[in-house]
Amino acid sequence: MALNPTPRQLSLFKSLVFLLALLPFARMVWLTYTGQLVEPLEFITRGTGDWTLYFLCISLAVTPLRRFTQWNWLIKLRRMLGLFAFFYAALHFTTFLWFDHFFDVQEMWKDVLKRPFITVGFVAFILLIPLAVTSTNGMVKRLGGKRWQWLHRLIYVIAPLAILHFWWMKAGKHNFAQPILFGSIVALLLLIRVAFAWNKRVKSARMAKAATPVHSA
Repeated sequence: MALNPTPRQLSLFKSLVFLLALLPFARMVWLTYTGQLVEPLEFITRGTGDWTLYFLCISLAVTPLRRFTQWNWLIKLRRMLGLFAFFYAALHFTTFLWFDHFFDVQEMWKDVLKRPFITVGFVAFILLIPLAVTSTNGMVKRLGGKRWQWLHRLIYVIAPLAILHFWWMKAGKHNFAQPILFGSIVALLLLIRVAFAWNKRVKSARMAKAATPVHSA
């Protein structure tokens, strides 16, 4: 059943989602400022990475949820959710550059090239940057709809890379429960997209066949 909120209701809902998305960051700042964390560096690094994955999964879930529920207004939340994935990814990268290397870019590059899980995470972050930069309506018009869509399909590469980064990081502790969970969610969401694309192609082929005139001998 379709649910169609009014523009005012949608605006209020978007504001609520925005504030909720900032809560994890606000919590990290508060707990660090008040000295309530035993290992603040590890907590912040882990937390920003986890929330990057959460928002990647949530943003990937928007399209399937919209199609299943016919709540087309959900598409208006996807851009903001994707930007929050980038926001937490940028914080995650900043903590790595700051806490691990004290902003020594040369040492950071050595680490990126030396450790595969960091290499993969770094590539995923770099690929996120053009998606964030081109998230405005102006960039959509400048690039053109088709080129913009092709560019933003990088998310289908970024999400698996982020999972692989998380998997390799957890492999050192032989803790695979969370990577398997995140990996399963991302795999399911991507498979749903494949199913949608296949179904669309089949329908298009049938319509084209039906529109083709039959010539009698």
